[in-house]
Amino acid sequence: MRKLFIDFVLPGMKVGRPICNSKGHVLLNAGVILTRRYIQRLKSMGIPAIYIDDGLLSDVEVPDVIPDDIRFSVMTNVRSFYSNLEIKSDESKNIIGMKKIGKGINDIINQLLESPDIVVNLTDIRSVDEYTFGHSVNVCVLALLTGIKLGYSKAKLYHLAMGALLHDVGKTQVPDYILNKPGKLTEEEFMAMQQHSDFGYEILLKNDNVSRLSALIAQQHHERLNGHGYPKCLKNDEIHEFAQVTGLVDIYDALTADRVYRAAIAPYVAYEMIRDYAGLLFDSNLVNAFLYNVAAFPSGTLVKLNTGEIAGVVETAPGYTTQPTVRILFSHDGRPINDKKEIWLARKDCTLFISSVITDESELNTIKSKLS
Repeated sequence: MRKLFIDFVLPGMKVGRPICNSKGHVLLNAGVILTRRYIQRLKSMGIPAIYIDDGLLSDVEVPDVIPDDIRFSVMTNVRSFYSNLEIKSDESKNIIGMKKIGKGINDIINQLLESPDIVVNLTDIRSVDEYTFGHSVNVCVLALLTGIKLGYSKAKLYHLAMGALLHDVGKTQVPDYILNKPGKLTEEEFMAMQQHSDFGYEILLKNDNVSRLSALIAQQHHERLNGHGYPKCLKNDEIHEFAQVTGLVDIYDALTADRVYRAAIAPYVAYEMIRDYAGLLFDSNLVNAFLYNVAAFPSGTLVKLNTGEIAGVVETAPGYTTQPTVRILFSHDGRPINDKKEIWLARKDCTLFISSVITDESELNTIKSKLS
């Protein structure tokens, strides 16, 4: 299966992966044949893209790094915690909510420690209006994978995860019209947005179930090595390592998600951008640890090789995240290849490499027409 933006989805296509709402309820199951009505409904719900099975890579699975039940449970608890802050509910609700969040964090840590070499292949799909909570969980997961690669203890992973999960909690104190503004912020609006870092620090510091270190992540996750971050323009070692880890994964996940003001950026483009930030915005060792487990070309991506052949990405090995295993689908002259020949691009004797990613829909339609 492969990911397809909702504007390119056509009636008659088959759903490749269950489509769920923000609470984990299945909207459409895998195997469902899409109708015009289904597609319009998905668009109206703000679903930006779906996974489809169009026959090109039917047997290729795109697994998530954590089970859906854990992901949606943590999302629900974070949403509830934010809501209680916004309505200024009694402290007991926040204490209960934080204990649930803590349990969810431990569930994620245990899940990831069981598979420390898992590679992030799934391009998360979330409705635009649910960006905040899906983003929070993704940042937590990506930060933990980076921390595991760096050899952090379980205790350190917990502090990192708590700060990463709640890094944007201060945005509950920023007006919605600023958070959701589709255009460029004015200088005054940007200054108001910047305050969310200090707001988050203050909110978390007041909670007895959150360490000062986790609160510091919320305050410093927009600081950068070169001093061009905020709120304090810190440089180099003045920025805690956990805040740097959270800051860099925050950028990656934000880039690869659909936002109210722009469409998602392709994972390989975001990957290159993060790599370029090494030594400039973030410590190089932290960037390398993060990219070790993130596929530049997620499973299901269609690519063109240097030979002109068209291939589909099947899987990616840790540490070889720009050199996946691919399956040749079409020869350089457009002939379908049916033997499911797979090649690991990192193999020593392999001279193949990815020259481009196929994103143009007219090119995709040309490929699909060759199957009929």
